[in-house]
Amino acid sequence: MEAQDRTDKLAASPRLFENGFFDFFSRVHPAIPAVIFVPVVVAMEWLGADRGYAAWQLILLTLGGIGIWTLTEYWLHRLVFHWEPDNAFGRRMHFIIHGIHHDHPNDKLRLVMPPAVAIPLAALFLGAFVLIFGTPAAFPLFAGLIVGYLVYDYTHYYVHHFVPKSDLGKQLREQHMRHHFQDHRYGFGVSSPLWDVVFRTLPRQRRRS
Repeated sequence: MEAQDRTDKLAASPRLFENGFFDFFSRVHPAIPAVIFVPVVVAMEWLGADRGYAAWQLILLTLGGIGIWTLTEYWLHRLVFHWEPDNAFGRRMHFIIHGIHHDHPNDKLRLVMPPAVAIPLAALFLGAFVLIFGTPAAFPLFAGLIVGYLVYDYTHYYVHHFVPKSDLGKQLREQHMRHHFQDHRYGFGVSSPLWDVVFRTLPRQRRRS
C-alpha cells in the first residue's frame, strides 16, 4: 500500500497556480514541442539553403547548434533549474520552474517545457545567434539548437515513462533517475552525459556495504 501511495504521488499532477488559466497552461501535452518547433527547424534550414549554403555546410552548422544546445542544457539545468534562493519569492519561483518536477517526476503533462517558456527562450537564442554569428549562419545553427532541445524534451519524457533497451538509453535513464532519487547535485545532462563527464558531475553509484 505504501509503495502504491508513493507511485501515485510521483505521477500526480497537482495544481501549480490558483488561477485556473495559468494552471491550465502549466500542463503541456508531449506532442506540443514538436508541433511548434519542427516547422521552425524546417524554416531555418530552408533559409540557410536559400542564402546559398551547400548541404554539407548546413549539416556542419546544424551539428554546431546541437553542440551548443548540449552545453546550454547542462548549465540551464545546473544553474537555473537548481538555483534555490533563500527567500520566499525565490523558493516559489524555483518550485514553479523545476521543484514541482522533482516532487512529482512522473507527471506526464509536466515533462516537456511549456511553450510560454520555450518560445521566448528560443527567440532570445535566435537573436543572440544573429548578433554573434550573423546571417545566414545563425539560421542552421539555430535549427541545430532546436533539434537538440527537442531531443532533450523527448529523451526526458522517455526516460521517465519507458525502460530503454539500448546501452545509451539505459545509461541516460539510470543517470537521470540517480539525479532524482539519489543526489540532485549530480546528473544535469538529460540527453547526453558529455558535460557531466567534463565537469565531473556524473551521478555516483552508492557503495555496497
